[in-house]
Amino acid sequence: MRFDVVTLFPELFVPFLATGITRRAYSSGLVDVHFFNPREHAQGNYRRVDDRPFGGGPGMVMMAEPLKKCLLAIQAERQAEVPVVLFSPLGRKMDHAQVTHWAASQGAVLICGRYEGIDQRFVDAHVTEQISLGDFVLSGGEIAAMALLDAVARLQPGVLGDAESHAQDSFNPGLDGLLDCPHFTRPEIWNEQAVPEVLLSGHHIHIEQWRRSQRLMLTQRLRPELIDQARRAGHLSKSDEVTLSRYNAGLTDPL
Repeated sequence: MRFDVVTLFPELFVPFLATGITRRAYSSGLVDVHFFNPREHAQGNYRRVDDRPFGGGPGMVMMAEPLKKCLLAIQAERQAEVPVVLFSPLGRKMDHAQVTHWAASQGAVLICGRYEGIDQRFVDAHVTEQISLGDFVLSGGEIAAMALLDAVARLQPGVLGDAESHAQDSFNPGLDGLLDCPHFTRPEIWNEQAVPEVLLSGHHIHIEQWRRSQRLMLTQRLRPELIDQARRAGHLSKSDEVTLSRYNAGLTDPL
């Protein structure tokens, strides 16, 4: 798949694409990332890409024409139109379902806005989807683009060391959309705290039961709406409901 990133600061992505496990996806071409700077499509000696907002107010607004020319250059190179994504507070919050969708797609054009925003006329004419990381504001869309690229890359075959790693992630449908359980490694005792005995038992059924109960209780405590979603989808068993009832009654607690 190919992602074309429209950004005024492509240099921000250089260490990101060359670091960590997910670099395998980029270096192998599983996730092919190209960068386009709208300043290269701007006019004048200063290659200006922003101007003051009509109606007054603070800050600057990215101009529509350099962005349009940049997008046309991308489409000419790809020889096809693909979804155009703008990272914006107006967008739908990014979640696992969205990431899974993009991980199985042919890619998209990712627009990284700056300043006070982008001329709405460009958004109306060319943007097909808007995505938000959450209810806060960043200086630009680059960090959001990196988040999407990283999440997509780790779902590609062969990128993670263990093919089952992402199957155990929080929010994954393989876990019924619940949060992940706590994890432990050596030493067995650290800071006078011991690893739960069940994880040392070698009894795989008991270990899976413990992990399931931890997922249920942690999700109930931290993200109860995910429990409601799992219940409506029919993902909770009678045993799960017993665990939740005991937790809600204060008879047991997660770590």
